[in-house]
Amino acid sequence: MIELALNKVSKYYGATMVLEDITFEVYSGEKIGLIGRNGCGKSTLLKIIEGIENHDEGEIALRKGATIGYLDQIPSYEEDMKVIDVLNLAFDEIHKLSEEMKLLENKMALSQGKELEKILYKYDEIQKNFEASGGYEIEEKLSKICNGLKITDSFKERIFNSLSGGEKTTVILGKILLEAPDILLLDEPSNHLDLNSIEWLEDYLRDYKGVSIIVSHDRYFLDRVVNKVVEIEDKISTVYIGNYSEYVKEKDDRIMKMLEAYENQQKKIKSMEKSIKDLREWGRRADNNKFFRRAASMQKRLDKIDRISKPKTEKKNIKLEVELKNRSGKEVIRVKELCKRFNDKVLLDNADFLLTYGEKVALIGKNGTGKSTLLKILLRNFDERFNFEDYYQDSGIAELGASIKLAYLPQNVAFQNEDATVLECFREDIVITEGKAREYLARYMFFGEEVFKKVKNLSGGERSRLCLCKLMYNEVNLLILDEPTNHLDIDSREVLEECLSEFEGSIFFVSHDRYFINQICSSIVELNNGKLQHYNGNYEYYKSKVKENELKSTLTIKEKPVNKTNHKSFYEDKKMKSENKKKEKKLKNIEEEISSLEIRLKNIEIEMISDTLDYDSLNTLYEEKVSIENKLEKLLNEWEELISIIDS
Repeated sequence: MIELALNKVSKYYGATMVLEDITFEVYSGEKIGLIGRNGCGKSTLLKIIEGIENHDEGEIALRKGATIGYLDQIPSYEEDMKVIDVLNLAFDEIHKLSEEMKLLENKMALSQGKELEKILYKYDEIQKNFEASGGYEIEEKLSKICNGLKITDSFKERIFNSLSGGEKTTVILGKILLEAPDILLLDEPSNHLDLNSIEWLEDYLRDYKGVSIIVSHDRYFLDRVVNKVVEIEDKISTVYIGNYSEYVKEKDDRIMKMLEAYENQQKKIKSMEKSIKDLREWGRRADNNKFFRRAASMQKRLDKIDRISKPKTEKKNIKLEVELKNRSGKEVIRVKELCKRFNDKVLLDNADFLLTYGEKVALIGKNGTGKSTLLKILLRNFDERFNFEDYYQDSGIAELGASIKLAYLPQNVAFQNEDATVLECFREDIVITEGKAREYLARYMFFGEEVFKKVKNLSGGERSRLCLCKLMYNEVNLLILDEPTNHLDIDSREVLEECLSEFEGSIFFVSHDRYFINQICSSIVELNNGKLQHYNGNYEYYKSKVKENELKSTLTIKEKPVNKTNHKSFYEDKKMKSENKKKEKKLKNIEEEISSLEIRLKNIEIEMISDTLDYDSLNTLYEEKVSIENKLEKLLNEWEELISIIDS
């Protein structure tokens, strides 16, 4: 079923066209990734779909009765509203039904006869609506969302207006998910979430029964969630089936086919142009109108050709260059028995870490664990110009090695003089001619008159680019980066990855961008409970090790001490261990089979909602679904029996 359809939608801001031809359809259950460069109109399109902004041309058709939930700007609430009050707004209609039920219950106690029958009838109708709306599942839903988004009991009691921007966004995201609209419009939903919460949100959205339209630059997130990609490029939308990786492959294939068609047409056009020229020349020489008539006929055919535009094969990207002339010593960053607390919160507890020359290490961990604090302690100890108040360690060592030439990109970029132009800001600490400066700035996509734009008017992505430009101009051998992909679109992230991959020095960075981590890092350090745990691989390796450790802890069997009084023989003990191993292996096989059947069951449910299925196909799928459910029930019973035996 079509939930939403857009046909040739266009949008102007004054005389400037922002969107020219946006055309795509959204079917029930689809998860759509809306991608494109910063400023291409993605957020504007979401506002048009929501009805916040009007479109100028084209049509938008929404399924009758469909509800929309939109994560955008933070609404304002009364001063005394707590987080839990904001979340409970999602259940306003259910609460109204509950109040009606209470009023009717009070009336029932005072009524009898026909009046009581009327009240009972009305009560029954309201109760059915209450149940259908999920009235008896409020606590369960609230608990699920709050646990996933790390909204703790103490956090629920905080005043909403006192929260930071990121915290408010998380709460509003929770409220929208609790409302469970038919169509979710999410603009960068993974911003402000830690890795655990992002992965929880991915699982939640994949299982979400409604439609999701998601603006995101997080390629890993798009790979795990979406099954259709809509790209906005040059104000026009193009639809690709599949996740982000499949989109990249299909787009490359399309470009190659378009390029081949363009080149073939160009050959044909040149051949016809040559023939026309030859015919005219022959006609002139022979003074024969026959040749001129043929040339005119061929010219008409040439004029009627629908010319194919040359596809863009080169992207207009930042061209980063990092030159390494002086290497640092072998030990680049050394952390030993480092301790740091803020009030009663322990962030670092005898933490140890060593980064050696040439390593590219990602620092990960939940929000609030102290990742940025560790970076600021290192920077403050290295150079007093990094004037971070209160970022002294309580004890231990946190230092940078010898011959370090450092570049630091903070999470939120600020400049000394916000009224300066881009050109003035770049030149303020270096001696360089205006021409050379503009040439260098062009590598970072500051072209022409853009260099005279004031710094205070730059977007988040532009500020990051300007900061990178200033940092990379100097010869450095250590890069410390705090969320370097924030505010960058996908194309700019890919260029940054290419640059950092070729950088021969050392890199220590904090990031929630798992795709970026996989592309750059040689190892991962996780900050958890004040300790730094090292994993010698990328994010995929880290996840596999964490899963492996969790599985080991789940399946570990505590061996009972041998009771010498029962004279159990060595051979009996050995036999028992062998049997336990067989049971553990069988348990593992059952768990794998359960997982496989659950995946198939989800796929069947998705297939069954397709509008293209005939009755026989639907019936076959239903029978397979029932068979799998029965098999799952048997396997789960068998699994529970084995668990109880192993644990006994």
